[in-house]
Amino acid sequence: MGRRLIAANWKMHGNREFTRRLLADLTAELTRPGACLDNGVEVAIMPPSLLLADCRRGLEKSSLALHGLTLFLGVQNLARWSEGAYTGEISAAMAADQGCRFAIIGHSERRQLMGEDDQAISEKVAQCLASGLKPILCVGETLQEREDGQAFSRVTAQLQQALTQVNPDQWQQVVIAYEPVWAIGTGVSASAEDAQAVHRHIRVTLAALGAPAQEMAVIYGGSVKPETAKQLFAQPDIDGGLIGGASLDANSFASICRAC
Repeated sequence: MGRRLIAANWKMHGNREFTRRLLADLTAELTRPGACLDNGVEVAIMPPSLLLADCRRGLEKSSLALHGLTLFLGVQNLARWSEGAYTGEISAAMAADQGCRFAIIGHSERRQLMGEDDQAISEKVAQCLASGLKPILCVGETLQEREDGQAFSRVTAQLQQALTQVNPDQWQQVVIAYEPVWAIGTGVSASAEDAQAVHRHIRVTLAALGAPAQEMAVIYGGSVKPETAKQLFAQPDIDGGLIGGASLDANSFASICRAC
């Protein structure tokens, strides 16, 4: 098992007031007497990029540090280029300059809706690592691929193609998020047993690529809820979660963090 990580993907939700209220409520939840987080759990928040500054200020003003807690910031997407005439894009260096530690790369919504292919995703992973960010690389199969018995082969191909530019000394900066496409935003989560099987396969694939697979964080995403989190995180190869809808509610997200 690698390091434990819970990452919040707000997707395209929120505004400045929402950010203020959610961070205040989350701070209260995470610092309640007898309900604080284990020090071994890292927590990252990925708001829309326009809210990064507000999120950073909110965290700096919170009482989390007094309780020994640090919430890291991240972005939901990055450019495949370092700089240039790419209107609307955000570089990895810009994200790092804003205090980000993580970046989500290759989320299925971007693969499907924005047409991102494995080459672009590989270049984004490289940009992250070059700027000192930790990429959270998303992989996962569609429902049709699962029904056709192709879940393992699809995940293997995504890993092989996206990680081609990772140097040996960079492996432990990479986080893998298994997100079955059929479970994202549907309310249907993979069973703990099915998720564990794919997570185990991911570690086998990483090892075959020369990575220190047992030391890397491999997390699960796909309609994780407080009532399913504990069983998922109890699996030997699941190190945490990439949380979507439940991260927009302080009580639910805090419960998921504590389950890790």
